Amino acid sequence: MGKPGVTLFAFLLFATIHVSAKDYLVTDFGAKADGITLNTRTIQRAIDYISENGGGRLVFDAGNYVTGTIYLKSNVTLHLKYGATILGSTNPFDYVSDPKIKWVAMIFAVNQNNIGITGRGTINGRGFITANNLVNYIHRGIFKDELKYDRPREWRRPQNVYFRECTNVTITDITLRDPASWNQTYDQCKNLYVDNIYVDSKSYWNNDGIDIVDCDGVVLKNSYFDAADDVLCFKSHDANSICQNVVVENCIGRSSANGLKFGTVSRGGFRNFKIKNITIFDTFRSAITFAAVDGGIIENIEVDSVRSINTGNVIFLRIGDRWSKGKKPSMKNIRISNVYAEVPIGKPDAGYNYEGPVEDNPRNISPASIVGLPDYKIQDVKLKNIEIVYPGAGNPLYAYRGTSPADLDSIPEMPARYPEFSQWKELPAWGFYVRHAEGIEFENVILRAQKKDYRPAIVMDDVKGGSFKEVIFTEPESEGKKQIIQHNTEGVTVY
Repeated sequence: MGKPGVTLFAFLLFATIHVSAKDYLVTDFGAKADGITLNTRTIQRAIDYISENGGGRLVFDAGNYVTGTIYLKSNVTLHLKYGATILGSTNPFDYVSDPKIKWVAMIFAVNQNNIGITGRGTINGRGFITANNLVNYIHRGIFKDELKYDRPREWRRPQNVYFRECTNVTITDITLRDPASWNQTYDQCKNLYVDNIYVDSKSYWNNDGIDIVDCDGVVLKNSYFDAADDVLCFKSHDANSICQNVVVENCIGRSSANGLKFGTVSRGGFRNFKIKNITIFDTFRSAITFAAVDGGIIENIEVDSVRSINTGNVIFLRIGDRWSKGKKPSMKNIRISNVYAEVPIGKPDAGYNYEGPVEDNPRNISPASIVGLPDYKIQDVKLKNIEIVYPGAGNPLYAYRGTSPADLDSIPEMPARYPEFSQWKELPAWGFYVRHAEGIEFENVILRAQKKDYRPAIVMDDVKGGSFKEVIFTEPESEGKKQIIQHNTEGVTVY
């Protein structure tokens, strides 16, 4: 695997020697911590003053500070003491859509350096109230927006934090709650350090945990996320940029979508990631999703030590051809090791306010999958020390997908389809489905079915080269069953 760039390690040094500048109390500028007064102009005036006078920390003592959109400036850190809460205004007209980003947020930073948000306080967008107020204004004709199932589009609703093209960004110890849209986005930033944050982001549609877009040099660690949408979400919006040199470790997440996800927007791509010790639980879709569907690349990715409990799917690697515009998507050199996972028979996010859509589910439980395209194969994937416990119980009378050559050839490619493990509905294996791939290695992989399943454990279709070493299957009432089916496959060794 390629080594992360120098910028990442330079930032680790930066994060430990961050210059301690002067502290300023926001109340000294006239801010009111009464939970009523709109402090937008006051907070902005304080930020501007500090930035223009050598930098420092804008300190929020305990209390509730209401604000609309504010812009963080270079050399300024917002420091929220324990008991301090920055409350988003519930009036949608107190927020602005940034002219460059074309998005709405409570806290923006655009082209700034040496900035941060720290402390034991909270940023609370009060997004459920704000979003519903926005819907009310739309219905009354006061606010124009293209309605989608009676919910405004994502970029019309304020998220808590959006930083674009910033350098040396520090986010530590804070709590982020209840955005009206995505929660926190760091877009084309360099040297981003996120440590020990707590995220409760499930009050409305599209509430992600964290979105890191085309950033270079990222450390994300020791953090907890509870989200209605994707949790640890890496994106690539710019075909000329790439999200790279990233370390993720010691994070826990729950989602009504995906746990660790690359994409869905993947125009430039993702390179040089080291991800270690993550736990995903009660999650509707996949614990791990890598999607190269917009012409981007995914390469040199190492995932080590994953615990996935009560998650609808475990591993979903997908190449598609959705918005590629002539670019060639690729995925190669992926290492996933030391994974323990349990897939339930029921809906893993049942009972949450915003559940994943039940209509997306296939009738029988889906396997983990590695699925490329005939012209764009997934290459060099190694899975080592993996144990997945499935419910089994796949029933051919409930929904059937066979393993004859004709049955396997009939599975549609769907290159432009939004990538989800459930997009094919029924798949012909209960453990792993591998299609259009080269150089696939399984070592010490244990697949357990708790009940008998009509399908084999593994189906390979158009796989060139690879090895299956110490692969173990346990399935009740299945003695003598052929558990590996190969179709249009060559050069694969099964030990």
